[in-house]
Amino acid sequence: MMQEQVQKRVSEAFPDAQVQVQVEGNRATIEVVSERFNQMNRVQRQQAVYGCIEDFIADGSLHAVTIRASVPA
Repeated sequence: MMQEQVQKRVSEAFPDAQVQVQVEGNRATIEVVSERFNQMNRVQRQQAVYGCIEDFIADGSLHAVTIRASVPA
């Protein structure tokens, strides 16, 4: 359930992106490849993705999140 919620939020925020989400317990790995990241540095990219799920982290639904945000090759 949590995996689908995270996938939906990130996909809606980055409609042009390739999004992959894996959630195991309260740990998530999120990979996003989007042209939108072209003008952003690494921290800005991660912050943009983090913004989609910050309430899940705040309420404890997610504890550890790994974000890989990149531009298409």
